[in-house]
Amino acid sequence: MISLEAALAAYPAHLRPLPATSVATIAAHGLVLAAPAFAETDLPRFDQSALDGYALCAADVAAASPAHPVTLPIALHIAAAAQAGTPTLPPQSAARILTGAMMPAGADAMIAQERATRIGDTLQFTAPWPAGRNIRRRAEELSKGTPLAQAGQRIGPGLLASLINAEVSTVRVHPRPRIHVFATGDEIRPAGSRLKPGEIHDSNGPLIAALLRSWGHDAPTIGHLPDDPAAVRAALEKAFAEADLVITAGGASVGDKDYLPATAEALGVRRVFWKVAQKPAKPMFFGVRETPDAAAGSGTRQTVMLALPGNPGAVLIGMVLHARLVISHLEGQANPDLGWSTAVLAEPVERDSERARLIRMALSHDAGGVARLQPLPNQDSHMLSNLGRADVLVWVEAGAGIVDAGTVLRWIALPA
Repeated sequence: MISLEAALAAYPAHLRPLPATSVATIAAHGLVLAAPAFAETDLPRFDQSALDGYALCAADVAAASPAHPVTLPIALHIAAAAQAGTPTLPPQSAARILTGAMMPAGADAMIAQERATRIGDTLQFTAPWPAGRNIRRRAEELSKGTPLAQAGQRIGPGLLASLINAEVSTVRVHPRPRIHVFATGDEIRPAGSRLKPGEIHDSNGPLIAALLRSWGHDAPTIGHLPDDPAAVRAALEKAFAEADLVITAGGASVGDKDYLPATAEALGVRRVFWKVAQKPAKPMFFGVRETPDAAAGSGTRQTVMLALPGNPGAVLIGMVLHARLVISHLEGQANPDLGWSTAVLAEPVERDSERARLIRMALSHDAGGVARLQPLPNQDSHMLSNLGRADVLVWVEAGAGIVDAGTVLRWIALPA
């Protein structure tokens, strides 16, 4: 048995990102860059108006005063739209211009419509107006070739918009892993089916599928493995040939019908660890299978096996804390962060003398804005009834005695 810290540290040491591919930027949301991305244009692409108003040449109104106002005819109307070329402002005139529109040649100033005095089709100035104001200059944000993102960075909505705005049409990314999921046991039946004595509904498959969808993956097909060694071997062998990651729920411990770890190793999976000092989900198996990859020449293809215990609480822990890290490393994310934060414990909780406890709690904020953690009942690994109220998963270090109220503990959010 290894510590929880050692288990989490094993993933980057034993996993490598999936081979990179090129995709259209518009389709790259949620994927991780395999190479840096650079701007393909200046931003802005041209001098443009920052407001609705009027473009002019500052020199034309330099002598304006209340006693000697200057009047400029409005010679052009320029909208934020395609232009046949750069508009040209005639001498001693102004242009009506809208936000984001191309500044005309010959104009070096822009006055907002709220500040302008318009009389019919003319503008009247009773004071000079400075050059450069309210103009977005070409490349003032960035110039062509500027790095926008680095390899290992996940493309979120903001970065996606930034890349598209900078005319990056394709990006090199690591694909999402192909994931096969199996729920095991002769006693489980699909949700909604009629149960016989001794049978239970499969909540693990829907739980895993929902978590994967919440992380941006397509809903996987949930296979069912009976308690039969030959069937388990055949299903795993097929899955290893087709998938990058195989996740199983149940059959990972040391019972008479827990066939998965031994079968996986017989099929070439190299065990990295089996059993983690955590509660729940102690009998968890993680291994890697390397097979020749014709597409990579002399390289190998890596298939990952993550076998979770069958109790639903253990499956939740295995997915939120472990599978998410495994997936992030396969997708090439640099230094993936599960989003650990801290809060103050509202009530005492017991430690486990040998294992780190992972406790479902509610998170709230008191009148002073302090984040507080409220332990929930029904924490046993076979129980999920508290998930409707659980906001976070809290890490309580192994040790003796009680963790007192007021202690600051680490937590990660549970998907809503």
